Amino acid sequence: MRFLLDQAQSEFGRTLDRMLGAADTPGAVRAWARGEHAPGRALWGRLAEAGVTALAVPEAYEGVGPLPVELAVACVELGRHAVPGPWAETAAAAVLLTASPAAGDWLPRIASGQAMVTVAMADGGPYALDADAADAVLAVRGEELWLAPGHGPVRTSLDPARRLAPPLPGGEPLARGAAVAAAAARAADWAAFATAAQSLGAGLALLDRTVAYVKQRTQFGRAIGSFQAVQHQLADVLIGLEFARPLLHGAAVALAAGGPGAGAEVAAAKVAAGDAAYAAARTALQLHGAIGYTDEYDLSLWIRKARALRGAWGSPSVCRARVLAS
Repeated sequence: MRFLLDQAQSEFGRTLDRMLGAADTPGAVRAWARGEHAPGRALWGRLAEAGVTALAVPEAYEGVGPLPVELAVACVELGRHAVPGPWAETAAAAVLLTASPAAGDWLPRIASGQAMVTVAMADGGPYALDADAADAVLAVRGEELWLAPGHGPVRTSLDPARRLAPPLPGGEPLARGAAVAAAAARAADWAAFATAAQSLGAGLALLDRTVAYVKQRTQFGRAIGSFQAVQHQLADVLIGLEFARPLLHGAAVALAAGGPGAGAEVAAAKVAAGDAAYAAARTALQLHGAIGYTDEYDLSLWIRKARALRGAWGSPSVCRARVLAS
């Protein structure tokens, strides 16, 4: 089966690419890592105007979704430009809130971009991403959905722009029962799916930057990109990324269908995209040499993001086990 984007979906991706390419995303990432959220929130607002925040919200709540294919297109561009913020978590929150009587309060705000929401639940670990920047922190505790009263101490992760904090206990109960557990499982799949798409985008950005660099860097009087060993490394990265792309699109189709096999499709895409982006980061670091380690050089932002995304919303071992069990 071939998975190809239609003209509107492709143009949506190109529009986001142009928009983000004209923005100072590295500056926003560095500010976000320092806890300064204004530049990142400005990007959030512009992307909301483009419809990104409405993609996981049902039409009944003023969204345009759920549209997993379009969400994949958007998240690839978010990863390609290293845009900070809890994008996967807000999409997951949109899915999670459909099981809550509070959906009418929160989902229109998520769709419009007025509410940045993050979540903490078993599949994502005990921490909520960017809880210090979010307008709401949701916590799933067993078969209960809570609006947390706040968050605990903020911890930095492998990627300084991915700031983690535990939700505080207590708060406002939003929903209880088996429907919450079912919605949480679907939400975790959407979070893993959006994370996989961001991984693919980060990997593509790393490949593009590395190809450009090896054309400029010389050794023994020749551009290192002319060396066969370098070409083979970059070809391996490209193959890995291109093999991950149809798995991501296949997972999008499975999520849209809503069948029982969607979770395994998402896990396969998560493994492929995460591994491919990790390989792109490793190759970029090796071929750039020492400048790949320095925070002053923008490359480090993508290297850290690719490595951190690989373990977010399902480690490679957990995702592989899920695929094998399906």
